[in-house]
Amino acid sequence: MKLTPVILSGGVGSRLWPLSREHSPKQCLRLVSEQYSLLQQTVLRANAGTKVDDSIVVCNEAHRFLIAQQLQDLQVSKAKIMLEPVGRNTAPAIALSAFEVLSSGEDALMLVLPADHVINDLDAFEMATQAAIKLAEAGALVTFGITPTRAETGYGYIRAGDNFVVDKFVEKPDASTAKFYLESEEYLWNSGMFLFKASAFLAELETLRPDIFSAVKDAYQQRSTDMDFIRIDSDLFSNCPSDSIDYAVMEKTKHAKVVPYNGDWSDIGAWDALYDFADKDEQHNLIVGDVIAESTSNSLIRSESRLVATVGVDNLIIIETADAILVMNKDNSQDVKSIVKRIQDSGREEHISHTLVHRPWGSYETVDSGPRYQVKRIVVKPNEKLSVQMHHHRAEHWVVVSGTAKVQNGDKEMLLAENESTYIPVGVIHALENPGKIPLELIEVQSGSYLGEDDIVRYSDRYGR
Repeated sequence: MKLTPVILSGGVGSRLWPLSREHSPKQCLRLVSEQYSLLQQTVLRANAGTKVDDSIVVCNEAHRFLIAQQLQDLQVSKAKIMLEPVGRNTAPAIALSAFEVLSSGEDALMLVLPADHVINDLDAFEMATQAAIKLAEAGALVTFGITPTRAETGYGYIRAGDNFVVDKFVEKPDASTAKFYLESEEYLWNSGMFLFKASAFLAELETLRPDIFSAVKDAYQQRSTDMDFIRIDSDLFSNCPSDSIDYAVMEKTKHAKVVPYNGDWSDIGAWDALYDFADKDEQHNLIVGDVIAESTSNSLIRSESRLVATVGVDNLIIIETADAILVMNKDNSQDVKSIVKRIQDSGREEHISHTLVHRPWGSYETVDSGPRYQVKRIVVKPNEKLSVQMHHHRAEHWVVVSGTAKVQNGDKEMLLAENESTYIPVGVIHALENPGKIPLELIEVQSGSYLGEDDIVRYSDRYGR
């Protein structure tokens, strides 16, 4: 029976701020690998025994181009990217994928994986997957349980019975209860990974939560395609109740089975989890980037843009980015959300995006800014083009650093080479394109009374924005 990987990529991961942000979520970051993001690792892991192009990725609409680029970097060109107009938790997201699987006319198995999990023991994962496939082919709804390695209070648990039967689901326990679960060897961590037939899941959802089933079905039937994306009707999907697959289906169904996974696993939910998962040096430090650590121990120190030096510190987490630095005691990792909320409530934007912002055509990075000016470094990929647009409040000066720029400036069209420039006054329609075979890099100097990104009037855009 065909196996279709379904990758759930709807979250942000605010406890991993300042690296993870609304426009740059944790699953798209290279947290445990220098080569691949968490999402890319999940896609590659799901490829065991199936074709990666058969995958379905469910994501936030705001992340669509970032997700598409990460799949393209893996040379994945045919995976389906399903856009959730609003977040409604895992039960509706998985139901959307199940309807999409059945739309092909084949009742495939669905391997449902969160995009932000880390699993390095691929042999153990494959062994657990094969065991789950046999159960799912017989009609079971299978969840994967992680063999506990510590008395963890941050995860839900599953008590496993004989023959893979789920005896019961348990909410996150207190410390003493978690210790009892660990010592009893009867409980597994609830991983959030599943395997079942698309039809079997929808049948149970229709029986147990007909309100979710009907709302998702109606929204899916009104779907549309946009480039490589499947768009779900926003109004109809917004009416869908929000619920997890555990509460909506798995804790109520009589067909639940649990397969133990005995390898390494982490959901990298916060900075202390990343520290615990990764290899440390002789001083029990996890060092990433340009860091000099003197008399420093038991710490996670990560530099993204400049030298970070520490002297005489212990049990700290220090995360440096171009526009923010986080310093905290490792024991307070769960409290980062409070900082993010304060940033959001104060009207600041450091929780939204980095100084380097990815776009479908390339990227831009804010180099400097002041009350009436802003300087950006813009990189346009070969054969890509920014929208035809106009600004009401700002003028722009473009200076080409490398490559060739094809520029529309009002009623003029021109080619600019290195060290050539053009000035675009306020209110003039303009566009920028890279007609060459190498990246186009230029410096943009903006000036005016308002420099926000929402001061853009688009007349045409190949990316449907």
